[in-house]
Amino acid sequence: MASSSHRRRSQPDREFQWRPVRGPLFAVAAVAAVALVVTLVVAFRPGGSSGTGSDRAVAASSSSSEAGPSGTATETDSASPTPSKSSSTAPKPTASSPARASASATPSAASPARRAASGTTGTSTTTAPAAGRIRPGATYDGVATSYDVGNGDGACSFGPTDDIMTAAMNTADYETAKACGAYVSVHAGGKSITVRITNECPAPCAVGQLDLSRQAFAKLAPLSAGRISITWSLLSPATSDTISIRYKTGSTQYWCGIQAIGHRNPLARLEVRTSGGWLALTRTGYNYFLSEQGTGCGSELRLTDIYGEQLTVPALAVRPDVAQQTGLQFTRH
Repeated sequence: MASSSHRRRSQPDREFQWRPVRGPLFAVAAVAAVALVVTLVVAFRPGGSSGTGSDRAVAASSSSSEAGPSGTATETDSASPTPSKSSSTAPKPTASSPARASASATPSAASPARRAASGTTGTSTTTAPAAGRIRPGATYDGVATSYDVGNGDGACSFGPTDDIMTAAMNTADYETAKACGAYVSVHAGGKSITVRITNECPAPCAVGQLDLSRQAFAKLAPLSAGRISITWSLLSPATSDTISIRYKTGSTQYWCGIQAIGHRNPLARLEVRTSGGWLALTRTGYNYFLSEQGTGCGSELRLTDIYGEQLTVPALAVRPDVAQQTGLQFTRH
């Protein structure tokens, strides 16, 4: 029968599987036992390792690939035996590097006074130059025109004056009243004059242009010329005048406008003393420095010219429209 024949064919396989063959099996078992003992001895000896160098490299690579985005160092990084070329090179100093900043720093406003202003109760110190568009030692090209100055008052709010050697500065170089009070030497056709900036010349006055008083223009060329080419530069003139301080109309201890008058060199900054230190006030186009909240009104003042010299003015009473003498003046350059 088919089924009996099938069983018969399968019987030899089962007999072969379960028939005990003692000799070969015993030899195989003995070899396996010896191999196991050798493996255990090697694995547990001091400093022993069951892996090769390539195995460890693969393990390290696997560990680093499983690292999450937390930014922690991988095993490969920590195992690096020497610093890389970039890490062993000293960083180049940048503009904001403390070492570089300290090397080029000039005496600060907090530095001790270098000299006392002669004959005054104020003091003078020096800090970094604060020149704007009009720089000491520079010569500017432009044109000159003329206008009728009337009573001598202008955008600088100095008030009426008998001084006829004045000029209005173009808006760009006027620089929100920073040019106010500057003395300028003007040259044309072999002639030269000195004028003081008291006004602003709006458009169409161009960069470099000066609108001279008629009297000043006439010393360079006939008024009929209308417009002439000039060069001009900043002066730091000899003067016997000293600086005055004037509080604006309506000033009180709660709001004030402060103006410096009669300074030899252009004024770059005006600060008031507060409980927290010096506070720089904002300059207006009409040449007053404003304290909108009254901070520092009636307190000490500190004036800085474009050369960086600072004059400390003792506290003055808030007296609107009164020019109060300080006895101080900036150094001539």
